[in-house]
Amino acid sequence: MGSIYGENIHVSIFGQSHSGGIGVTIDGLPAGKTIDMQQLGEFLSRRAPGKNKYTTQRKEADSPEILGGIIGGKTCGAPFAAVIRNTDTRSKDYSNLKDIPRPAHADYTAQIKYHGAQDVAGGGHFSGRLTAPLCIAGGICKQLLEQEGIYIGAHIASIGSVQDDGFDRVSLTVQQVLAPGKKEFPVNNDAAGEQMRAEIEQARMAADSVGGVVECAVAGAPVGLGDPMFLGMENRIAAIVFGIPAVKGLEFGNGFACAKLKGSENNDPFYMDDGQVKTRTNNHGGILGGITSGMPVIFRAAFKPTPSIGQPQQSVSLSAGADTELVIQGRHDPCIVSRAVPCVEAAAAIAVYDAYLSYKKGVL
Repeated sequence: MGSIYGENIHVSIFGQSHSGGIGVTIDGLPAGKTIDMQQLGEFLSRRAPGKNKYTTQRKEADSPEILGGIIGGKTCGAPFAAVIRNTDTRSKDYSNLKDIPRPAHADYTAQIKYHGAQDVAGGGHFSGRLTAPLCIAGGICKQLLEQEGIYIGAHIASIGSVQDDGFDRVSLTVQQVLAPGKKEFPVNNDAAGEQMRAEIEQARMAADSVGGVVECAVAGAPVGLGDPMFLGMENRIAAIVFGIPAVKGLEFGNGFACAKLKGSENNDPFYMDDGQVKTRTNNHGGILGGITSGMPVIFRAAFKPTPSIGQPQQSVSLSAGADTELVIQGRHDPCIVSRAVPCVEAAAAIAVYDAYLSYKKGVL
C-alpha cells in the first residue's frame, strides 16, 4: 500500500480503523527541535470523533503514545514513532461488506485488488480514522514551521450550498490564518457556520450526508519553496491532500475559475513594497511555476458526502453475482468537513515542511 510520503522527511502511516492501534513514523526530523506535546494534543482534539451530534458517535480519546524520537520535549535524531490505541470498535457492523460493497466506498475495489485479504472493519486502511496519525505528523510539522515563521490554517469554505467568507488572499495575517482553528466550528463567519450546522442537521435527520470544501492558507512561506515539474509546491500538496479519504478535488488560487478569465484579468501585477516584490492580487494562489512567490499560499479541497448513510442503497452481492439492497450499519459522520479541517492543515504542513528542508539545503 502507498502509505509513505516525503522527500526529506519520510512519513509512514500504519494500522487499520479497527486494528489494535493506528500510528505514524517520521524519519528525517532534524535533531534538537522543541515539540510542545500539549499543543500537539490540542491539535489532535480538533479532529477527534464523538464531540457532538454532527460527527460519528465513536468515542476515541486519540491520545498518542510516543514510542521514540523525542527526549525531554526535543527531537533526538532517531525516527519518531507514535501509536494511538483503538478502544471503541464495533467490527460486527461491517461483517457483510466483503460480499456487498458500499456505494462510493473502497469496499469493491479493495476486494478485487487484495482478493479478500483486506480488513473491511471500519474501512480498514482506507478509513478516515487513519487521518489521526496524519494529524500527529502534521501537528509536529506545523510546530516546526511556526518556529521558522511559517503558519498554516484552514476553515470550512462551504458545506452544501452554504458559503463562508474566504481568506484574504493578498493581506492575510497570521491571526486570520489561525483564528478559525480556535473555534469549535472552524469558520470565518459564525453566521454562515450556523447555516452550515442546519444543513448538516437536515441531512442527518434524513439519514443522509452532505459534503463541502475546506480552504487552507500558508502565511509566511518564503519565495522559493518547491521545484518545477514533478516536485512543484502544488504537486507536493496535492500528493498528500489526496491521501485524505473523501477528497475529490483540489484547486489553487483562482483554480478552475481562471479558465473563464482573460489573461488581463487573471494575471497578478507585480509591484515593489519596501524592497520586496509582491503582487496586487493573488489569483496564482502564492505559487508560480511550482515555486512559492512569497504571497500567501491558498488552496481548496473538495470533500464528497460521507458514503455511509442510513438510507437503503442499491448494491450487488459479489458471491451471488446479483443485484441486492444494502442497509449500512455502524456510526458515521453526516458530514466530515468540520473534522477534515485539521487534516488538511496537517497534510499541508507535512508538504510545506518537507519542501522547506529542501529549500534550506539550497540557501545554506
